[in-house]
Amino acid sequence: MQQRRSSSSTYGRPSGTDGSDFSYRMVVDSRYTRVAKGKSRLSVLIVAQVLILFLGIFYILSTQKDEMINKCALLSTAAGQISLIVGELGRRRSRVNFLKSYMAVSSAAVIVTSACAIKDNPLLKDPGTWQTMKLELFGLSGAVLGVLIQILTISTTSALITNMSPPKRAS
Repeated sequence: MQQRRSSSSTYGRPSGTDGSDFSYRMVVDSRYTRVAKGKSRLSVLIVAQVLILFLGIFYILSTQKDEMINKCALLSTAAGQISLIVGELGRRRSRVNFLKSYMAVSSAAVIVTSACAIKDNPLLKDPGTWQTMKLELFGLSGAVLGVLIQILTISTTSALITNMSPPKRAS
């Protein structure tokens, strides 16, 4: 007895279609395209956050040579890096809970790190000496840039979570 060969392996198309449903099959729900665009945008923002965190570590370690290292800033930077790993896993695997925890922990880490950088910055105590304190100016601008990137990340991640979640049904 002969076995029937599937036409899908020969022509790359499922059997039983004459091609008239091509336009229907090519329509993709706009949510999926928004999720794809949001994932790529979040990927760029995560890379930017990694760079900002490494600059923050450089600033913390370079300004605290003789003094005791600011443990609060260092621990919040470490928490921020761990949250970036969780955020990248949530982005790649489309895990909403990972993305929510990434948003919460990275926001807290950015706030604490920025507060430590602003609190300990001698440039804010004496703004007239900004030309001699270029490293402190670098740290302050990094903190401001980190907050701005975090705001963009929160908006992108919340839009991504909204588009990943199934639509609510009307009852």
